[in-house]
Amino acid sequence: MAEKKDSPRPSGLALVPFAVFAAFYVGLSLYADHLGFEMPWYKVSMPVAFVVASAVSLIIGRRRTLDEKVEVYARGMGEPNIMIMCLIFILAGAFATIAKGSGAVDAAVTIAQSLVPAKLMVAGVFLVSCLISLAIGTSCGTIAAVTPIALGFAGPLQLSPALLMGAVVGGAMFGDNLSMISDTTIAATRTQGVKMKDKFLANGLIASPAALVALFLYAMSGSAAGAVETPAVTWQHVVLILPYVFVLALALAGFNVMALLFSGTVFSAVIGGALGKFAFFDAMDLLGKGTLGMGETLIVALLAGGLFRSVQANGGVLWLTDRIAKVIRGPRTCELGVFFLVSAVNCFTANNTVAIVIAGPIAKECADRFKAEPVRIASILDTASCVVQGLIPYGAQILIAMGVAKGLDMRIDSLALLKCLYYQPLLALAAFSGRRSKSPIPIAS
Repeated sequence: MAEKKDSPRPSGLALVPFAVFAAFYVGLSLYADHLGFEMPWYKVSMPVAFVVASAVSLIIGRRRTLDEKVEVYARGMGEPNIMIMCLIFILAGAFATIAKGSGAVDAAVTIAQSLVPAKLMVAGVFLVSCLISLAIGTSCGTIAAVTPIALGFAGPLQLSPALLMGAVVGGAMFGDNLSMISDTTIAATRTQGVKMKDKFLANGLIASPAALVALFLYAMSGSAAGAVETPAVTWQHVVLILPYVFVLALALAGFNVMALLFSGTVFSAVIGGALGKFAFFDAMDLLGKGTLGMGETLIVALLAGGLFRSVQANGGVLWLTDRIAKVIRGPRTCELGVFFLVSAVNCFTANNTVAIVIAGPIAKECADRFKAEPVRIASILDTASCVVQGLIPYGAQILIAMGVAKGLDMRIDSLALLKCLYYQPLLALAAFSGRRSKSPIPIAS
């Protein structure tokens, strides 16, 4: 009996909780928008939507008792990837708040204003995020480090916070998708048995055009309102940005994202105290507010983890993978099937690496059967997962960005942010534009 319970059978009914979540959160938010409420996407709390969907997931399935279902749900909440995300959220909140309190954010904004024309600032933010994420291979670390600086331009340059955040998240997903040290790249190449160099070059043909078009769009839509005076840079500004330089240096050296955020927080507190920006207990208060400000983000991550594990245990993911695999008929439909498979799994797991690990073996089997190019399939696996991960409002990337914004006393509407995520839809379009390469070997040579 235990084996049966641990081995779920495919069930479309298991996916109902996600429909409930969409209807409750998206549906009611759109209704609030129709009624004319300001910030309609804040009228329905995302944690409440997850609680409702979770309740439905606990009702579904007859092979387990309620106590057993709750245990499965709790294990999902405590899954290591979820706990690691929560730790990153806490440290990101502390780092953003202490950096703002020390004056590091304002200093970084001042220096950037002196170097980059105001009308190109949003495009500059996107480009910097692309380069940093490409170098360090992690979107979460990039977003945690760059978002406070980017949002600092909103006031002085009268730029849209949603547009600035969209540029950061888009740029971060560029590197997450393309970097050879990204965990998604490692997962995609290992599951398909291809070389990282081949996948990087093939993937570059997809990601580069999308990034160039997104850069152009951000340059066109990110003009500052009115004339902006170029501020003078002093030695103090240079000293105050040292924590950011320190964090990026550690990231480039391959430090764990939690280690670099913790180190950056301590360094920022030391510099702020040394320059008289705050006293010891003021720093403690800022750190407390920064970590507690991530409370809603933590709750969403925990509830999402429990819901995803419950859906998986009820056979929802199996049902989905079976249905998509059955419609594949040739190399082209194999590519499309893999794209939609990993996209759907990513929606349910909210983790692009996990989605690739789950979908990868099925993609490999289909690629072998229908003679699809392994490098092309690896690129699609990584690309699709990064597209979805950079769009879902309950994914780690957008949760970190929204949490940091909240810590900086900025409330950004989820729908407004989604409208400013230019790169991700362009990346999805680029994945299937133009002709398919016939062999991975010429690409790599």
